[in-house]
Amino acid sequence: MSRAFVFPGQGAQSVGMGRALAEAYPAARAVFEEVDDALGEKLSALIWEGDADTLTLTENAQPALMATSLAAMRALEAEGVGVAQAAFVAGHSLGEYSALTAAGALSVADAARLLRIRGRAMQAAVPVGQGAMAALLGMDLTRARAVAAEAAQGDVCAAANDNDPMQVVISGHRAAVARAVELAKDLGAKRAMLLPVSAPFHCSLMAPAAEVMAEALDDVSIRAPQVPLVANVIASAISDPATIRSLLVEQVTGSVRWRESVEYMVAQGVDEFWEIGAGKALSGMIRRIHKPAVVRNVGAPEDVTAAAEAVPA
Repeated sequence: MSRAFVFPGQGAQSVGMGRALAEAYPAARAVFEEVDDALGEKLSALIWEGDADTLTLTENAQPALMATSLAAMRALEAEGVGVAQAAFVAGHSLGEYSALTAAGALSVADAARLLRIRGRAMQAAVPVGQGAMAALLGMDLTRARAVAAEAAQGDVCAAANDNDPMQVVISGHRAAVARAVELAKDLGAKRAMLLPVSAPFHCSLMAPAAEVMAEALDDVSIRAPQVPLVANVIASAISDPATIRSLLVEQVTGSVRWRESVEYMVAQGVDEFWEIGAGKALSGMIRRIHKPAVVRNVGAPEDVTAAAEAVPA
């Protein structure tokens, strides 16, 4: 089996995530402690026993999801499964930072600080209420782009996430996204609905946040990852630190090309995907992209044990 380790993005968070891992594995607990130290606050307390609305705030959700993914990765390592046993790593939006950290390109502390900056910058880029995102279900990328273009009417409205063959998320000015939702319904989308997000991610309205991230990333050491990263914005593999740095900036305004990223990995021989961290959203997408794929979730101690047993010694 050739496998890829994939890391979830925003929306996968839930209060209590990662706690059982931290209780079962000292190495997993150490990740949460390192994130707390890096941020100068007890993010772990918010993750494990906090308020769901506070955890969902972009500036909290992003480092929290990374911490949970890395805790799962450290638990796997404690059971003898390292990142070198994957052909590729990939992550959905903020999950790209988790993937890079798992592969040794970023330190946990740097990833936590970068994601706190990224979350705040993305939230600050557009005043609350002016932007929106919507999911178009039952529409492929070509049709979703056509809907977005027709709905724009001088505003920004663009395909933000190409998640799977029949799920595209659009992003932009609230009025334009609302027009796109109605238009998509008229044009036969199975469902079209506004998403409960606080900013219009992955579109040109995020340009101020991209500038902030360019500056923040300049101050951070990025090493070559132990295994290649399949990058969101180009849907192909990279290992060069300078390229990683520039694509992390481009990713803020660029589309998350998740469907194409999975198709790229399948074309390279990957037939098994491990979703590492909270939730199961990526697993569902991967099954819709490539039905024969073997998909495994690694987010709890029992998942870690089962995954380790599945890997030949």
